[in-house]
Amino acid sequence: MSLSEARQASVSACATDAAQARSVFDSAVSWFAANSLTLKAPLAAEFWVFDPTWSSVLLVEHRWRQWVPPGGKVEDGEEPREAAIREVKEETGLSVVLDTFPAAAAVRSFDPKWPATLSLSYSAFADPREILSPEDCQPTRWWPLEDHWPSAFPADRQRMLDHLATLRH
Repeated sequence: MSLSEARQASVSACATDAAQARSVFDSAVSWFAANSLTLKAPLAAEFWVFDPTWSSVLLVEHRWRQWVPPGGKVEDGEEPREAAIREVKEETGLSVVLDTFPAAAAVRSFDPKWPATLSLSYSAFADPREILSPEDCQPTRWWPLEDHWPSAFPADRQRMLDHLATLRH
C-alpha cells in the first residue's frame, strides 16, 4: 500500500467513525468532508477512560495542554480506533476495550501554531486499581469528574459528563 493509499484508508476510517460518533462538535462531520483531502495536521484519536463507578476519568499531563485524555496521532494506514488503543497503552500502560460507537468527533488544533484537524474520542472503562505505567515526563492520574482540571480543552469535562449521561439511558 502506498503512502497516499495508506493516508486515504485512515481518512476513510475517520470519516466513518465521525459519522457514527454519539456526539459531534464544531460541525466536525461536514468540516471533515470539506477538508479531509487537504488537511496538513495529522488526524487525532483519544480515549476517555472512566472508572466503573463513572465518577473519575484517566488523564495524562501534557507539557503544554495540561491534563488531557490519553491520545495522539493516527498513523497513515491506521484506523483511528487502533490509534486510540495504541496511544492509551503507550501513555498509561492500560489495555482497554473501546465502546461500540465513538464517543465524540470534534475539530481542534492541538497546538496554537498547528492547523485544525479531526479529533475522535472513544470511551472505555478501567479499574483505577490497575497499575499505571506512564511515559517519562507525562504523569497520569485518575481525576474526579466532579472537579475541574486545568486543560487546554476545558469543554472536555462537560462533554465527558454528557457522554456518560447518554450511556446511562
